[in-house]
Amino acid sequence: MEGFILAAGLGTRLRPLTNDRPKALVEINGVTLLEMAIHRLEAVGIRHIVVNVHHFGDKVIDFIHSRRWEAVIDISDERSMLLDTGGGLKQASTLFSGHEPVLVHNVDILSNIDLQTVAEVHLHDNNLVTLCVSQRDTARQLLFSSDGHLLGRKGEVEAPDGTRELAFSGVSIVSPKLFDLLPPATAPYPVIPCYIELAHTHRIVCFEHDAAHWLDMGKPETLEIAKQWMLSSNK
Repeated sequence: MEGFILAAGLGTRLRPLTNDRPKALVEINGVTLLEMAIHRLEAVGIRHIVVNVHHFGDKVIDFIHSRRWEAVIDISDERSMLLDTGGGLKQASTLFSGHEPVLVHNVDILSNIDLQTVAEVHLHDNNLVTLCVSQRDTARQLLFSSDGHLLGRKGEVEAPDGTRELAFSGVSIVSPKLFDLLPPATAPYPVIPCYIELAHTHRIVCFEHDAAHWLDMGKPETLEIAKQWMLSSNK
C-alpha cells in the first residue's frame, strides 16, 4: 500500500497560525501535523508517500527534505494552482506505482482508526474506494445504504428505507483503478462528487469507526484537545 497526504490546503480556519506557515507545519506539543500524518502511515508499513503542497509549499518541501523518514516521500506540486481534493489526487496519481492501493489521509486528522483493518477490508471486498466514516454532527452528511454503499449527499438524493447518515472522516483507501476514472487535473475540483457519480457503477463503500477517537485538528479549538490527547497517550 502507498500513501497520499493532502497537505496543500490554505488553513484559513487556523489563522493567524497559518499567516506565516502552511497548516501542515502547525505544531502540537512540538510536533507538526505533517510529521504526525507521515508517522501514522509509516506505522502501518507504508514505504512510499506522496504529499501535495501549495500554501507555503517551499516550507513543506524544505521540512520534508530536512528529516529522515522510513518512507520515500515524493512531492505533488500544486504551488501554481490549488487543485482541491479531486484534482489533487488526480495530479498525484502519476507518482504512484499504479498497482497498489493508496491510503489517502488529510494532514489535519488525528484518530485511532485501525488503518490495517481498513486496508484488509478494502482488498477483500475489491472496493474502488473505502471511505472511513462515523456518526458525527456535520452539515455535510453522506448517505449510505444498509449494506454500506455510497448513495449521495443528504438532501441531494432520495433516501430509501435503511439509509444511514454518516460523516466522512478525511481518511480513505482507493484502488489505483480510480485514477483513470477521475477528470483531468486541469482545474480544481472536489473528489466526493466524483465518488457519488462513480458509486452508480463501482463499489464505493464505508468503513465505520468510533467517532470518540477522531479529531479534525484544522480548527483552533480542536488543537487544544489534540494536545491533551497526545499528552494522555504518551503517559
